[in-house]
Amino acid sequence: MMNTARKITKKSDRNPVIRSIFKKAEQERNQTDAMFKLLGWNSLPAELKFEIEEDVRGYYEELHGFYSTSCEYVQRRRESVDFWVRSFKDGLCTLQTAVESLRVNRI
Repeated sequence: MMNTARKITKKSDRNPVIRSIFKKAEQERNQTDAMFKLLGWNSLPAELKFEIEEDVRGYYEELHGFYSTSCEYVQRRRESVDFWVRSFKDGLCTLQTAVESLRVNRI
C-alpha cells in the first residue's frame, strides 16, 4: 500500500495542474488561518471553525480589497458569527449550540 501512495505522489509531483491546485489550496488555508489568528479565533474548536470558514475567508478578501459589500444580509451574518463565537468563548453557550446556530443549510 505504501508503494501505491508513493506512486500517486510522484505522479502528482510531475503534473503541473495538480501541483498548482495544491499550491492554491495551501495559500487559501494559510490566508484563512492568518485571519482566524487576527480575529483571535485561532483556538476555536475545529467544528466551529468549519462552520465559519467561508465567513472568515470573506473577511480576508474584503480586507484585502477584492470586493466591498454593504449588503444587509452579509452584515447580519457577520453579526451572527461574532455573537455566537463570543458567546461560545465566554462560556455562555455550548459548542453544539454555536455550531448549530451558525450552520448554513444548503439547498
